[in-house]
Amino acid sequence: MMSNLNQIIEKVIENRRIIRDEALLLYREADFLTLARLADQRRFSLHPEPVVTYVVDRNINYTNVCVSGCRFCAFFEPPGKGYVISRQALHEKIRETLDLGGTQILLQGGMNPDLGLDYYTDLLKDIKENFDIHIHGFSPPEIDFIAKTSGLSISGTIAVLKASGLSSIPGGGAEILCDEIRQQVSPNKCLSSEWLEVMREAHLQGMRSSATMMFGHLEKEVHIFEHLDKIRSLQDETGGFTAFIPWTFQPDNTKIAVKKKTAAEYLRVLAMSRIFLDNVENIQASWVTQGDKIAQTALFFGANDLGSTMIEENVVASAGVDFMLPREELVRLIQTAGFEPRQRDCYYRLL
Repeated sequence: MMSNLNQIIEKVIENRRIIRDEALLLYREADFLTLARLADQRRFSLHPEPVVTYVVDRNINYTNVCVSGCRFCAFFEPPGKGYVISRQALHEKIRETLDLGGTQILLQGGMNPDLGLDYYTDLLKDIKENFDIHIHGFSPPEIDFIAKTSGLSISGTIAVLKASGLSSIPGGGAEILCDEIRQQVSPNKCLSSEWLEVMREAHLQGMRSSATMMFGHLEKEVHIFEHLDKIRSLQDETGGFTAFIPWTFQPDNTKIAVKKKTAAEYLRVLAMSRIFLDNVENIQASWVTQGDKIAQTALFFGANDLGSTMIEENVVASAGVDFMLPREELVRLIQTAGFEPRQRDCYYRLL
């Protein structure tokens, strides 16, 4: 077993690709600081400059009405309750984002059965007509749901949304890309294959997207690596993912009673994400779920990006987590960790 582990470590040091079983063994057997060192080395081979990026944007949840019934969500309301954002409120949020130096909005909502395709196209066109801002919006479950309710194909739906002003797609709703787990935690949400299909189609139409993984609920270690493998395979095929963002499930106020993952467990998975996803350029630390100190530590476990200043965030906050960081604080965190902070856009271009 030990020589096997040493061979795998050797492979990583030589920047060679490891397969899923090797990654699982490395994750289980290697000590904490070895993983940190390997992830850090891979990070610097991809990004030789000591730069850590961030983006100034805002999460706008256009509706919280959702029929998905995910057991991990404390934010949604069933149809007949909840809200759909007014145009006035939407415009105010975007104006404020631009005033704060924001370059994009993250537009996400639930699977709301009362909203047809016209609602989404009108929403996008309205934003584009009134503001010069990048729209990063509608995670794969939303797009899959819009496609099913409007009777269009995935590719047809993406083409219509893109023509209306959608520029890129967030990687949300992935949870764990293994259907046996999805059916337990989010039974009404799209299957793994459908999530991947939305991303494949978006990439084929020239759109970029991020990819995420929420772990620490009902999955086992093997499922984490199945998930990473699916992301890496699609990236081999399309090259469309800009970044990967793993974060831990926040159990408070949800229907899944598990013990919250520790910071060390988060950092191990983060390091393995950097080591395994050799074709995804950026790994983002999740200060929203981990807090500032662990996010800082994550910069030595393979992360090269701190994500968004999150002028607004509602979903994680409703699960009882409310770390908020203004831009100055994010910059200070990066600097005190010994890196150069740089604002970026959605495509990881430095501004």
